[in-house]
Amino acid sequence: MLVALQRVLRHALYGARGGFLVRPLVIAFVLGACGVLLPWAEQASGLVERLVVSGGHFALEDASTAQGMLGTISNAVMTVVSIVLSVLLVALTLASMQFSPRILTAFVEDRASQRTIGVFLGTFLYCLGAYPTCRLGVRPSAYTVALFGATLLAMACTVGLVIFIHHIARSINVNFITERIAQETERIIDETMPSDLVGRVTSADHPLPTFDGSVIAAGRSGYIRFVDMNRLRDLATSYGVAVSVLRRVGQFVPAGVPLLRFSRSKTLDAEAFLEAVDVGPVRTMEQDVEFGALQLVDIALKAISPAVNDPSTAINCIDQLSRLLVRVATREPVPFVLFRPPGVARVVIPAVSFEHLLQVAFAQIVHYGRTDFAVSLRVMRALGDITTVTTDRRYLHALEASARGVATECLAHLPETSHAEVRARLQTVLDQAARGTA
Repeated sequence: MLVALQRVLRHALYGARGGFLVRPLVIAFVLGACGVLLPWAEQASGLVERLVVSGGHFALEDASTAQGMLGTISNAVMTVVSIVLSVLLVALTLASMQFSPRILTAFVEDRASQRTIGVFLGTFLYCLGAYPTCRLGVRPSAYTVALFGATLLAMACTVGLVIFIHHIARSINVNFITERIAQETERIIDETMPSDLVGRVTSADHPLPTFDGSVIAAGRSGYIRFVDMNRLRDLATSYGVAVSVLRRVGQFVPAGVPLLRFSRSKTLDAEAFLEAVDVGPVRTMEQDVEFGALQLVDIALKAISPAVNDPSTAINCIDQLSRLLVRVATREPVPFVLFRPPGVARVVIPAVSFEHLLQVAFAQIVHYGRTDFAVSLRVMRALGDITTVTTDRRYLHALEASARGVATECLAHLPETSHAEVRARLQTVLDQAARGTA
């Protein structure tokens, strides 16, 4: 029960950051509660009346006038909400068609859009909550306070609408989209790889057990979104076994396919182990660095397709990918083995390696952009930038191999007038890699 509650809370927090559901509703209900509580507090205390009233008369004493103004504001706000949602839907459609459907995950994380929707809905709920206050027998100051709050919110909505239109026009710019994807991916990198790389990447110091025991199959089909490694370690320790997660975060697993394999056969609580692996219908970036890189790659591939032919966008994506790989190359890799007690392996989980991310980031872009001189050169420059920040031999060898592969593709498909520049870029990468391994 506790694990299920933790999963719900984690998804709620993730949803608050990355969707049009949690944050707008929270803002809306808070403002709606203010519409109920502010007039009630004034009716009970009369504080505003004592502070503002002069000569026993308040500015607004007609309850029907207050009701009419609240109704007008609520009607106007809901009309504008329909316009805001229409504009937002058009922007999402254009972004999906122009760039990639995958970027919608990052697009809906825009907090400005979430706040705008929340304020508009909250203004409507505020008026709805304050409306019953405007009746005979209630202090005039109570419904005046309610109307004053509604007026302030209406003014905020007016300013917010202009800012929102400006923001939407700016946010569908590809530079803004790629920057947002890169920032979110960097956040995941910082969470999953918090420590700077010290020395060189090494393999496990202790031998791993043989996993030829019990097997637990996935209970549902979907993408692995989150793996609670600490819980898996606690469970494995309590049962005296070691567990291997057969699929990594971001991969799809069909129901009935083996997901967990143990070091020996034993009666286990399969449900408890499966609860530590969150499987869902859509891929998220809770622990998935590769998914962020794939979104940038998708935009780049769409840009260099013959139908679009926009190499500048592809170059922008390459720059952002190099930024992410530089960050990964300077961080300690995600541990793929967890021990308890020290020296006793309890959990083995596949992790995305630097070499794999390098392949994901540039392989398809190089393949489909091999006839574009500017794109090819930018990939070579990105590889050179990454070689300058790492001294790990494994990383440098992977970068060398990638640079040679890019040069081979380019020399085979670009005109001879471009060969000298490609070879110069390749030599730069090789020289920097040599200095790193020296």
